[in-house]
Amino acid sequence: MTVTTRPDVSSAPSGRLAGLARPEILFALAVVVGYVAATVLAMALGNVNPDRMMLVAERALGGHLDSSSLKGAVDTVNVDGRTYLALGPLQLLPYLPFAAITALQGIGRYVACLAFGIPAAWLSLPLARAYGAKGADAYWIAIFTAFGSLLWYVSVLGDMYYLAHAEAFLALTVFLLEWAGRRRPVVLGAALALSFLARPTTVLAAVPFGLVLLWQRRASLAGTARGAIAFGLPVAAAIGIYGWFNWVRFGSPLESGYAISYLAQPSLEARRALGIFSLAQIPENLRLALLALPGTQTRFPFVVPSTFGMSLLLVSPAILTSLWAGIRDRTAQLLWVAALLVAVPVFLYYGGGYVQYGFRYSLDFTPFLVALMAIGSRRWIGWPERVLILAGIASVAFGIVWHAR
Repeated sequence: MTVTTRPDVSSAPSGRLAGLARPEILFALAVVVGYVAATVLAMALGNVNPDRMMLVAERALGGHLDSSSLKGAVDTVNVDGRTYLALGPLQLLPYLPFAAITALQGIGRYVACLAFGIPAAWLSLPLARAYGAKGADAYWIAIFTAFGSLLWYVSVLGDMYYLAHAEAFLALTVFLLEWAGRRRPVVLGAALALSFLARPTTVLAAVPFGLVLLWQRRASLAGTARGAIAFGLPVAAAIGIYGWFNWVRFGSPLESGYAISYLAQPSLEARRALGIFSLAQIPENLRLALLALPGTQTRFPFVVPSTFGMSLLLVSPAILTSLWAGIRDRTAQLLWVAALLVAVPVFLYYGGGYVQYGFRYSLDFTPFLVALMAIGSRRWIGWPERVLILAGIASVAFGIVWHAR
């Protein structure tokens, strides 16, 4: 959404408002309407009761992170008679304002997800433009990101697990916009720090981008040092915060709780027994991400998505157009390396994200693929890519209704 420097809105040309062109305004409104409408639908089909994270948030306001109400729930850990929820600090923080007001506790999780998902969707348009998409193609990539990727899905269902994906997606989008622009080390580091606090796997993107950032400043030792400190300090602080959060709950900064938490699914217990992160997990994760098909039934809608995951090629087929970027472009090379590094722990992990539609852990590296789609848009034929985008929108919309029901 290109912003002009016109201070006087009344003097703006016809078709512009506050520096935004009419198509940009329509896109922004479409995101709000689409996300809010889907959230209202999810609330109507599901429930508007406080979830487990709201119980933790209530206790956190009183200085505690455990809750006896969590006993027997999935992803909880019992330590010396106290029950903790094995989720991260950035999933807890947005709940705190709602936990303080009883009347808002039911809707808090939905509002929290929207608060991160809508800005992430809005920024998909400047992201597409920043990486080379022009004209209508930029809007199509933005539409894909907002409605054809799993960002829409995780932003509207009011789920404490999905909140982390919306948070990380927004932080990574800000990171990529800053990289395409001024490349201020402190801003880049802060964006990655926030992404880490939501989804720790995403911090691996700091390796390729940090090396390139320092290489570009190699002419001055002092400049290199300042850049390294400004970039690395926020990330180090985030790692420290997460470590402290783990230590006060589980007694170790390296224990996130997922290795020792209660699981209700025997299949997930069997996979975890192979190792939280293990090469043995790769074949099943690759199957879920690329090959898993829905089941079938004799009544409408005739297909039944698996709650363990389904191929991205069915859910968001337009993600394939990231391949159009190739590997010759230097920026494309950097984005591919970052995406692959972030994908490594995702595919080594014991669980693909139960309950889910598609393969939602792919959201950890989707922002890099969106930027690659923009780079590759110069090779677009036109209608094939748009058909893939429309197919993804229909698929994700179906997934939202399916999950809510």
